[in-house]
Amino acid sequence: MARVAAAALLLVLVAVVGAQRPDVPTPKAPKVEVYSRRHVTAGKENVLNCFVSGFHPPQIDIALLKNGEPMTGVQYADMSFNDEWYFERLVHVPFSPKDGEVYACRVTHAGFPEPRSFQWDPDF
Repeated sequence: MARVAAAALLLVLVAVVGAQRPDVPTPKAPKVEVYSRRHVTAGKENVLNCFVSGFHPPQIDIALLKNGEPMTGVQYADMSFNDEWYFERLVHVPFSPKDGEVYACRVTHAGFPEPRSFQWDPDF
């Protein structure tokens, strides 16, 4: 009986220590920048960019939205990393903004407790 209790305690300790391994980094939330390639003129074609950087682990979902709906024609640059070994990615799509439309970049990553949306500011 004492051996069973000792074995159970050992398994619990291994599980707790394993969950806190120092060699497994905690998630680092990304920095998100949403901007257009050129100065905005209503109705004129442009490119909407979402640059996501400084995150870990590399698993990430990035979506460009128009009025809350996913945009079509979105292109994803290859995932890369910076000199500190954190990941980065550029996502972009051609668009012709009109007054009243809302554009955003929605990012889902382990560094955020829930998906976050970052709205495009045409004056940026």
